[in-house]
Amino acid sequence: MILTVTPNPSLDRTYEVPALERGEVNRATGERVDPGGKGVNVSRAVAAAGRRTVAVLPLGGAPGAVVAELLDAQGIEVAPVAVAGATRSNIALAEADGVLTKINAPGPELTAAEQELLLETVHRQSRGADWIACCGSLPRGLAPSWYAELVERAHTAGVRIALDTSGPALAAALRERPDVVKPNAEELAEAVGCRLITVGDAVKAAEELREMGARTVLASLGADGQVLVDEHGAWFGTARVDVVRSNVGAGDSSLAGFLIAGGRGPEALASALAHGAAAVQTPGSVMPAPGDLDPAAVTITARVPVDRVLKEPVT
Repeated sequence: MILTVTPNPSLDRTYEVPALERGEVNRATGERVDPGGKGVNVSRAVAAAGRRTVAVLPLGGAPGAVVAELLDAQGIEVAPVAVAGATRSNIALAEADGVLTKINAPGPELTAAEQELLLETVHRQSRGADWIACCGSLPRGLAPSWYAELVERAHTAGVRIALDTSGPALAAALRERPDVVKPNAEELAEAVGCRLITVGDAVKAAEELREMGARTVLASLGADGQVLVDEHGAWFGTARVDVVRSNVGAGDSSLAGFLIAGGRGPEALASALAHGAAAVQTPGSVMPAPGDLDPAAVTITARVPVDRVLKEPVT
């Protein structure tokens, strides 16, 4: 079982438009309503793969009730933490050429009692979990050290923990040595204060994150692939993508694939790449099913091409 924690979930509405025209009436050609949040997406990807998952998340108001209903309909067990504020509603405008414009609401502010209840719920639900995946930004009211406390409690309970966040929350959590961290290229560069021009730069930055406390670093480089760095070495992988339809939730699907495959080594990296590549070829935030995966499109090597220039450098 993979337990996910989403401190700031959302109800996501995606509208498809031919082209976004500012200041004009834009008529949508399609509409989707999905439960949102990075941890929620990980649970959705795990469930789509036919594996058990439990989603812990604070929920409040009518939007929170809809999020719970949507997750239940997808076969995801929900462990809700009732909060006074209403769950945030986000809007995404998807244009025909692939450009996505998102408007994310701030979300409710959690009280001290609600914060503690969220930690206690994670502890209670983590019994028997193979992994805890903590993902996304922290809502108002939660200090950057909140994830660090969650990592410390998980390790005390003997549960492995994967963390997908950034900024001060990531920096604080590294001191508690999370088992896996999954930054994207921008988050990786920010965490170590460097530019990423080549694959070698990304590997070096991942090694620095390990020195700061991360046990394993799974770094997504977008169209350039992914790097995995742990105590056994470094690997680089790519996956062929024929048509990009939406990159919403692709990184979350990738993390789910990594954890489903055990969360370590090149086999797990291959699973992460297959899930991520399948996700970008599905519409909206739809998570890929096993039939959508193409393992033959994935290439993994321990001979990291350190001099390869990134198509999407971070400067």
